[in-house]
Amino acid sequence: MPRLLAAFLTCIASAALAAGAAFGIVAALDATPEQQNVPLVTFPDPSAPGATGTPGSGAG
Repeated sequence: MPRLLAAFLTCIASAALAAGAAFGIVAALDATPEQQNVPLVTFPDPSAPGATGTPGSGAG
């Protein structure tokens, strides 16, 4: 009987520890600020007015 009680208490303690760790991780992720969505590389819009370069103006 004492072994069964020890096993039961160990199971309860491990479940409580896992739940606490999960809540802690979620709280830590919610506390961090969101990153800005800034692209590292941008390309000019070819259909925009005033785009530099004209198509077909290569050396011939």
